[in-house]
Amino acid sequence: MAATSMFCYQCEQTAKGEGCTKIGVCGKEPDVAALQDLLIYALKGLSQVAVEGRKAGVKDREVNVFTVQALFSTLTNVDFDAQRFVVLINRCIELREGLKKKVKAAGGKVDFADGPAAFQPAKDFDGLVNQGTKVGLKSDPSIDPNILSLQHTTLFGIKGVAAYADHAQILGQEDDAVYAYIHEGLAAMLNKNLALNDWVGLALKCGEINIRAMELLDAGNTGTYGHPVPTKVPLGAKKGKAILVSGHDLKDLEELLKQTDGKGINIYTHGEMLPTHAYPTLKKYKHLYGHYGTAWQNQAKEFADFPGPIVMTTNCIQRPKESYLGSIYTCGVVGWPGATHIKNRDFAPVIKKAQDMPGFAADTNGKTVTVGFGRNTVMGVAGTVIEAVKNKAIRHFFLVAGCDGAKPGRNYYTEFVEKVPKDCVVLTLACGKFRFFDKDLGDIGGIPRLLDVGQCNDAYSAVQIAMALAGAFKVGVNELPLSMVLSWYEQKAAAILLSLLHLGIKNIRLGPSLPAFITPAVLDVLVKNFNIMPISTPDQDLKAILG
Repeated sequence: MAATSMFCYQCEQTAKGEGCTKIGVCGKEPDVAALQDLLIYALKGLSQVAVEGRKAGVKDREVNVFTVQALFSTLTNVDFDAQRFVVLINRCIELREGLKKKVKAAGGKVDFADGPAAFQPAKDFDGLVNQGTKVGLKSDPSIDPNILSLQHTTLFGIKGVAAYADHAQILGQEDDAVYAYIHEGLAAMLNKNLALNDWVGLALKCGEINIRAMELLDAGNTGTYGHPVPTKVPLGAKKGKAILVSGHDLKDLEELLKQTDGKGINIYTHGEMLPTHAYPTLKKYKHLYGHYGTAWQNQAKEFADFPGPIVMTTNCIQRPKESYLGSIYTCGVVGWPGATHIKNRDFAPVIKKAQDMPGFAADTNGKTVTVGFGRNTVMGVAGTVIEAVKNKAIRHFFLVAGCDGAKPGRNYYTEFVEKVPKDCVVLTLACGKFRFFDKDLGDIGGIPRLLDVGQCNDAYSAVQIAMALAGAFKVGVNELPLSMVLSWYEQKAAAILLSLLHLGIKNIRLGPSLPAFITPAVLDVLVKNFNIMPISTPDQDLKAILG
């Protein structure tokens, strides 16, 4: 028997801007929501033991990696497969009990009498769902609403950190400080002695740790595949068999490219995979042909029309429709009932499916877009950029970045970019750019007016660019001719916002709407300390910024 109610408000599109209570706007069923809540509860218990373990000198990599993978699975649009959460919950308890033995042997505390560190999961599916309904986001009415708001801000930020940490460890980049904070933050949610200021500190520390996680992922991506270089990417199609790859994971794409090399199959990117065309090691594969479609606006039609299988490596897309689930293949933590899950990056089933499907019947010409303006590229022409600012050829920089989504109101970002004056430069990253990524904005003295910095995790690259410019002009980042106009959708965006706040960056404009988990009192703190504000209209915001 499935759960009859739920409460989830971790994404921007949550029902009525308040919370999903019957079924997720994303398509998440109540039983999946309950099992995700139970997994988070179990992870808090595992984290309590891990915190005690570190005090006794015990660190367990298997626990660390599991924690970030399990958290990642609870992000919006990642995993809708209820049975996979049953496995994760039981594995969490196994790891917790194994860690207890190690901690006890080292003289650490393991005598947790109750709560998540002692909890035992039910033996059947319905029992687990029932347990999950009792430990949801608002299951403890005794918690002060403002403290709960900051707890959830921290929790959702930690989920974002976990996603980046998981991608980084896949490429061999880890730092125990990241794992330690994740365990510290989850365990802290059980400590009723922490006051409002304690939670402000933990939330901002989440932002600090997220910078480290993105730094690790950047090192993994660039260390493995080289620094991105400006690259033109066709938006058309090439006659022949085809596979579409969406998501973020470069390792998945690389393995698919290796396994399809010489097989007459062209690989197309979708959504956040667009920036992969700029990495030298991936560019060498000539069958990495082009980019197909956008991130959200027309996704259902794009996926239905694509004449080959679709590989999903992470979230940031809508739940696939039943009609084309048979052509969907998922990787890593991603899972949907009806889709085929790829294990150990063996893409043989995908390749067979591509060979069986028609592919594109003819070449079609489309626009081209240029990617690859990461920090290495931009700072390589820093002198030119600085000179253009000094001689007033460039008046202002806008970072128009963040998530895309399906809810109306996101056309603001398209209109904003179109109305940015011709003496200004737009930097962009993440899937929000698909509202305007194919616009021809021209250049200023050879510097393109639209610079694609990369994926959402390349916010690290954008921050490095901003810091370098601030250093060159001998001013703080907030004194630069730079404005941030951000869109958010899910939990990685929450982590990035916390990173910007940790860095003390002010005057951020955020939309399409403010998070439902932010109470008026917490919002007031953000406004007073950082002057964070909601977007209004493109004309009003441009006038306020530029005068």
